Amino acid sequence: MSGSLRENVGKKDAKKNRAEGKVPCVLYGGKSEVHFAANVKDFGPVIFTPYSHVINLTVDGKSYQTILQDVQYHPVTDEILHVDFLELQPGKPVIVSLPIRIEGVSVGVLRGGKLVKKFRKLKVKALPEHLPEEIKLNISNLDINDSIKVSDVTLDNVIFLDAPSGLVVSVISTRAVEETPVPGKK
Repeated sequence: MSGSLRENVGKKDAKKNRAEGKVPCVLYGGKSEVHFAANVKDFGPVIFTPYSHVINLTVDGKSYQTILQDVQYHPVTDEILHVDFLELQPGKPVIVSLPIRIEGVSVGVLRGGKLVKKFRKLKVKALPEHLPEEIKLNISNLDINDSIKVSDVTLDNVIFLDAPSGLVVSVISTRAVEETPVPGKK
């Protein structure tokens, strides 16, 4: 992704940039803030994806490794009004929300239970080089009334910031649950 430095910072300049099909942006986290504008069409693959991306940003010939920190939308038209980027510094931890991808088929769901996802993303703190694209959870062993909590999820060199007792995924009972015969009972 590339952008060009903004000459002026303010409402008039931002309005002019939006009229030209550009989005006013700010890059934080480095030695100084960098105010720039980028083409609105460049944001499609970056914003409208469930994955968190490390974005290589080029502003007037200088290259930065960044992540998308915040996006402001127009309340009526959903047009992108402003974007904040955070520059990644080697050796400096960053806080990011990572998407959860569920893998496998739960035993409890096959028996008629219902899979309930409480979290779509988990907030983590890690060095930029240790950040995965997503958190993969295998639910193959989940039976009815089983769950995976935040404290059950582990990744090397990653600290989870959500409440450890929070349920990420659970399989709950429904009316259509098959009863498994218990040996010795009739």
